[in-house]
Amino acid sequence: MSGDNAVIAAGIGVVLCGAAAFVLGPWLMRRIPEPVLEEGDSKPLYAELAGQGFATRAAYWCGATAAVAGGLLGWTLGTSAGLAAWLVLAVAGAVLGYIDARTRYLPSAIIWPTYLLVGVALVAAALMTGEWGSLRRAAIAGVIGFGVFYLLWSVFKRGVGFGDVRLSGLLSMALGWLGWGEFVLGLYGGFFLGAAIGIVLTAAKVFQRKQLFPFGPFMLVGALVGVLAGEPLARWYVG
Repeated sequence: MSGDNAVIAAGIGVVLCGAAAFVLGPWLMRRIPEPVLEEGDSKPLYAELAGQGFATRAAYWCGATAAVAGGLLGWTLGTSAGLAAWLVLAVAGAVLGYIDARTRYLPSAIIWPTYLLVGVALVAAALMTGEWGSLRRAAIAGVIGFGVFYLLWSVFKRGVGFGDVRLSGLLSMALGWLGWGEFVLGLYGGFFLGAAIGIVLTAAKVFQRKQLFPFGPFMLVGALVGVLAGEPLARWYVG
């Protein structure tokens, strides 16, 4: 990857992801259906997060977050075939992270369509480059990540939500396309970061033990770190 490609890809990531998340974030929040809650549970309505008007707090937050993520992804991946899938994830991740931080829910109405978009982008990347091994690794990683988080959810439902399970498969698929080092660091590093901070916040009584902890933002940050540092870390470990 040349320096020019990195600069071009970073610029594309900043502009496209920032603009898309700025517009789509509030638009989606006003339209996605509310989850069915268990008796006694409550949450802010998704539509209330979007606020009133075009330029809202949600729009600025989602746009800025996606722009930063898109720029870092573009700088790291350059104009590689897998960049499109990660730019889609930058936009969806900015919206999902904002929603989860505010409501402690990750809406499947956003996650499942993102699976489709990322999957199509990765298949297109394999068709363009012939990297069928990367596509196969992405599929295997997606199954592994989903399976591990499903197991965690099944034994620790108050600590891991099923939205985290759905998100884990999506992130694992995209990380697996890049490599096993990115997959391990990105998925499980984000989980352990969220677990550590969750324990600290619970001990400080910021969160109650019975409250669901928003793992989504930490999983998303972990995935970004996996993209940025996974390959160098894998090289160091193997070397």
